[in-house]
Amino acid sequence: MNGLYFECFGSSDVLKYGELPDPVVGDKELLVQMEYIGLNYADIYRRKGDYHIEEHKPYINGYEGVGTVVELGTAVTEYEVGDKVLFVDVPFANAELVAVPEGHAIRIPKSVDSQLAASIGLQGLTADFLAHDLGMNQVNDHAFVHGISGGVGQILSQMLTADGVKVYGVTSTEEKRKLALSQGAEMVFLRKSGWESNFQSFFDTVYDGVGSTLLDSISLLKNRGAVVFFGMAGGTPPTIDFIKLLSQSKSILTGDLWDYLTSPDERKERSARLFKYFEDGKIVTSPPTIYSLKEGKNAHDHLESGKSIGKILLQP
Repeated sequence: MNGLYFECFGSSDVLKYGELPDPVVGDKELLVQMEYIGLNYADIYRRKGDYHIEEHKPYINGYEGVGTVVELGTAVTEYEVGDKVLFVDVPFANAELVAVPEGHAIRIPKSVDSQLAASIGLQGLTADFLAHDLGMNQVNDHAFVHGISGGVGQILSQMLTADGVKVYGVTSTEEKRKLALSQGAEMVFLRKSGWESNFQSFFDTVYDGVGSTLLDSISLLKNRGAVVFFGMAGGTPPTIDFIKLLSQSKSILTGDLWDYLTSPDERKERSARLFKYFEDGKIVTSPPTIYSLKEGKNAHDHLESGKSIGKILLQP
């Protein structure tokens, strides 16, 4: 098979494309012929050596994708050759073939095409657990989403809107602002436009995947409100004065998707809920930007530029 790989950590210049050994399929694994592979910021961190990556010589990045089952391990019982599956936490995905543990595979319904499934897999399941396990907003709550036009932000904001929540957000460009408004947000602000002073102590919930904005997020909360903190895309969070939080009855909620996506049943239930939003037309996303797998360097550069809207997919 061919794949995208690297032999040392560094910039996108370390990426190479070429022939690699086919994966060996275990008894409880599926061999999946990849159609689309999701590119995420975590893959950038892995390439740079700043994030855990599975040992392999050479390194093969990628943990998310969609494809067709072409071979079954001897003990597989839930899948057949020809099934379309999604996975969001299986290593060595930047290749034409991936060995996927049966318990990590998610069957894609016929109503959802492969490209959409690949575009919403990891970000959509993340949005689902943020909204339904951490935020748990009520109808007519006011929620604020940092990076509202990003991969998680687009799905999360529309999911909340569909659930009856009034959603606000912030983004970096006028184009992205218009996109978020078209997707149902009440108001969307541009960064550094001075909007914050008018919305102090206004929101029931602030969803913050930026990290460095955590103090700002706390100031936007009503008393008894909560920040849902789920990432550090903008840098390490500042030190928090928990005594002040206590005095205002404000909370910080946090969690890791992998503590909620712990079994085949969890994957089935959560993915079905996610897919239904799209099947019912309650969530739409920007079309993905697609690069061939051999153009992996260009795809990494595009993601790092911060100019992408929506998902970046690699196609073998």
